[in-house]
Amino acid sequence: MLALRLTRGSHPLVLVRRLLLAASSAGVGFLLLCTLGYASGHPAHASSSVLRLLWCAVPLAATVQLAVAIARTDPSTRPRPGLFAAGMGPARLGALAAVSTAVSTTLGSVVALLFFLHLRGDLAGLPFDGGAAAFLGAGTPLPLAAALTLLALVPLASAAASGLALRSRPGAPSGAPEAEERLAPAPAPTGLPWGVALAAAGLAVEAYGSRGSAGNPLPLPGRLDSAPASVLVGWTLTAIGLAMAGPGVTYLCGKLLQAVRPGAVRLLAGRVLMDEARRVGRPLGVVCAVLSGVIAASVLYTGEPRPFGPLTALGAVLVLGCTGATLLTSALEAKQARARTTEAVLRIGAPPSALRAATALRAAVLLAVFAPLTWVVAELAALPLAG
Repeated sequence: MLALRLTRGSHPLVLVRRLLLAASSAGVGFLLLCTLGYASGHPAHASSSVLRLLWCAVPLAATVQLAVAIARTDPSTRPRPGLFAAGMGPARLGALAAVSTAVSTTLGSVVALLFFLHLRGDLAGLPFDGGAAAFLGAGTPLPLAAALTLLALVPLASAAASGLALRSRPGAPSGAPEAEERLAPAPAPTGLPWGVALAAAGLAVEAYGSRGSAGNPLPLPGRLDSAPASVLVGWTLTAIGLAMAGPGVTYLCGKLLQAVRPGAVRLLAGRVLMDEARRVGRPLGVVCAVLSGVIAASVLYTGEPRPFGPLTALGAVLVLGCTGATLLTSALEAKQARARTTEAVLRIGAPPSALRAATALRAAVLLAVFAPLTWVVAELAALPLAG
């Protein structure tokens, strides 16, 4: 009940973020149901059904990441001394975030089920002259238990991840004021070497799995080409590696800004990047992985009349939209976290233009570093697949 009351009284922007999460959950649920419908209507193509289900894990992971980012920026789950005094500690705040996330994602799953049944013709006649019947398995019985199990994946995974993320978040101080003018720099992230190793291993697995494969080496939902699943495994390892390396690269960008006699703007921009490396670097690494995959796919399918099916297009929109929204939400969380520091800097006489210049400088440095990194990873990923 508390979660529903807080939802009703939330700011419109908070409600928009929750509706965005519900829409993402609906898209992933629809993809999962389409996979189930295809498996029911094509029992002889079991390997293709399994491959489609594996591809659904990519938008599922992107949706879970978005759910965690939205839960962390929700004002109702922000640790405050008043809530702690009322008994709302990290555990209860985590449970509150899990319930709020479950409500939004369950709403999306219900919408996905109704839309899927409508397209199959189970609620009324077949719409669009039955054009969607081929990949929905229309006319074949749909296993109800399997459908409900697949629809429960997004709410359960998102709620569990959101609850754990907020439960492990540092609590609000009990009485002492926050250290808003902390001088000690943030510790450097330790995942950069492991991230580079995982990304290199993923590229190696892609290159090894694409050797001697018949047909297209990068199978996508809606395309029935036979190809090794190791390509998908390699891309997943590369994406995880880039996500792990993102905070370290962001931290190095902050140190680079402060090199060689920095001025006030460069010093402020570099220190903020170092402090926010963990919060912003991981979503940046994920965006880098997704964009590199899109670039590699565009290189592989150049010149084909119909390179992507409708389910591939939906999955790509979900992944791109969720990763981009996660990055923006993480940037909003970082802005909220340094609000007191910004007020302190303005109180000591710093002009607002200096803060805006520092923000622009941070964005420019991150773009200058991550854009070439994305292009290099995309070229390395597409090279063995196109060969």
